[in-house]
Amino acid sequence: MEQELIKRIVEGALLAANQPLTVAQLHGLFPEEQPAPADSIEKALQELREDCRNGRGIELVEVASGFRFQIQQDVHAWVARLWTERQTRYTRATLETLALIAYRQPITRGEIEQIRGVAVNSNIIKMLEEREWIRVVGHRDVPGKPALFGTTRSFLDYFNLKSLDQLPPLAELGEIPELEPQLDLEARLENATDVVIPASVPATAALDDVELVAPLDPDSPSPDRAAEDAAPEHTA
Repeated sequence: MEQELIKRIVEGALLAANQPLTVAQLHGLFPEEQPAPADSIEKALQELREDCRNGRGIELVEVASGFRFQIQQDVHAWVARLWTERQTRYTRATLETLALIAYRQPITRGEIEQIRGVAVNSNIIKMLEEREWIRVVGHRDVPGKPALFGTTRSFLDYFNLKSLDQLPPLAELGEIPELEPQLDLEARLENATDVVIPASVPATAALDDVELVAPLDPDSPSPDRAAEDAAPEHTA
């Protein structure tokens, strides 16, 4: 089979799919009696990526779940007018909670509250779970067996991340040592279901590039911040 046809098949599949596709899934498009030659899918992806760099309105990116086409950032503002749904605006409390889970996973709700100095609104955890950005990855081996939260592949996909290592450095958060990543949980987040983790294990992990996460405020929490935690999410 000619490489040009394979490239067109891969391009069509990525445009038609409603989710990222892995190399294995793309190989699965070809019948066993006429498989794609070795490395032909990878070559097609590389060629498509190069094509998109030549003044195209789309780009080919690799995220945690595979490869996908998406709108180039410089034309996004115009293309976004096609979408009628209103953009969700997240409170600072939500972004801080998500940042703590991202950089300190696995982490319990109590540990989040201890670092932030205020109670975590249950609606924040519920919303993040409904968006499939976080999930319970185990339970800490202490009285009460509190749930441990970690991020998901959907979180990585949403923020254009391939793996947990791509989170930006924490230089701007250096005054909060509790946020420093300590434990690489990439394999655990992929495989864990109801793992009980001893209390002695550090509650942290490296993640990926999340520009929407606001820096945490190192100052003591104010009444306004506590009130924000209790406020529901709203849309623009």
